[in-house]
Amino acid sequence: MSVQIHPILTALRRHKAGTLLIALQIALTLAIVCNALFIIHQRLSHISEASGVDEENVFVISNLWGEEYSPDEAAAKIKEDLATLRQLPSVQDATPSNSYPLSTSGWDNFITLTPEQVKPTTDASVYAGDEHFVRTLGLKLIAGRDFRADEVVNLGKRQNITPAVTIVSKTLASKLFPHGDALGKAFYSMSSTPTTIIGIVETLHREDVDTWSAPYTGESLIWPIRLVGPVGVRYLVRSKPGQLDAAMHEAPKALYAENRMRMIDPKDGLLSFAEVRRRAFERDRGMAVLMGIISVVLLAITGAGIVGLTSFWVGQRRRQIGVRRALGATHRDILNYFLTENLLISLGGIAIGILLTFGLNMWLVTRFELKLMPLTYVLTGMVILLLLGQGAVFAPALRASRVPPVEATRPV
Repeated sequence: MSVQIHPILTALRRHKAGTLLIALQIALTLAIVCNALFIIHQRLSHISEASGVDEENVFVISNLWGEEYSPDEAAAKIKEDLATLRQLPSVQDATPSNSYPLSTSGWDNFITLTPEQVKPTTDASVYAGDEHFVRTLGLKLIAGRDFRADEVVNLGKRQNITPAVTIVSKTLASKLFPHGDALGKAFYSMSSTPTTIIGIVETLHREDVDTWSAPYTGESLIWPIRLVGPVGVRYLVRSKPGQLDAAMHEAPKALYAENRMRMIDPKDGLLSFAEVRRRAFERDRGMAVLMGIISVVLLAITGAGIVGLTSFWVGQRRRQIGVRRALGATHRDILNYFLTENLLISLGGIAIGILLTFGLNMWLVTRFELKLMPLTYVLTGMVILLLLGQGAVFAPALRASRVPPVEATRPV
């Protein structure tokens, strides 16, 4: 006995409230789960973005002087500290800088190709680094050259300098000069003084990881500047392979031994790059976990709703099922009947859910600057909901298929 659609539709019309409730639940679940999966994928992709840094061996020391120094005094102190750090047996190199990739704070400049240009061409993170910056971070120089020592200038408090030369990331070079001829070309960074590209590194992530900076991902530049601030300095240190823990242990002790008049916060003043990355993407990780929990809970509620409604219907129809069994319906026929009934409800819910899914995505795009969701997420959500529906209905349908023909003789 084959399953016929017309009797199923007739039965569903007699149970409009339950049918509509489950269909709407499936629709809402599809809309939320599809967008949640898309958000999770976006967040995980964001978290895994390459920084360009030798993350396994780089750490950061935020050093505060015990008193204020003049630019010349600060420059001398920094020189002594760097010599101390570089002499450690576990350290490869060290450099002072205003910031570092994924730090979530630092300098950020508009970039133009001409000094009179009003609308910027793009936006870039700006790192201040000496001739050791590229080597200390482990950046890969793919074109041009590194800074020379004579090109590095000291920058004190309230001073404003636009260096004549710069090293840029490949992403920024391609954005400014898409024909691949960036080396030797000049641009302007919120100044009437041009800066010329002398080197290009393969990858250099921005300091900021917020949503607003997503269109400028990977667009960064390095200026040959050594900050000589009066109250402190940030050191980036690269350990020798496999000696990060030793270097992080030895570096503060060596700096204190060289000069006790300094402060290094034990909690935030000494950070491995693994910790830097963890802190930078903490919100993204939390959002991905939250979206995952919401999706699992919604799917569980939807599955439980299907089980409950089907079990209720089976209880109501025991005499009808017994009649069908007495007329020759097999266990498989009864099982297929309920599976098909659930499939029709699921397809109806999915049809409504597709509209809700894209509507919710458009709202998220306009309110939170997300990207448009690819169709693959909708298809994935449809498959998940169909499999969930069939899986949820299977146990009640199996119980229905075991109703004996004698049920037909029982009074209503």
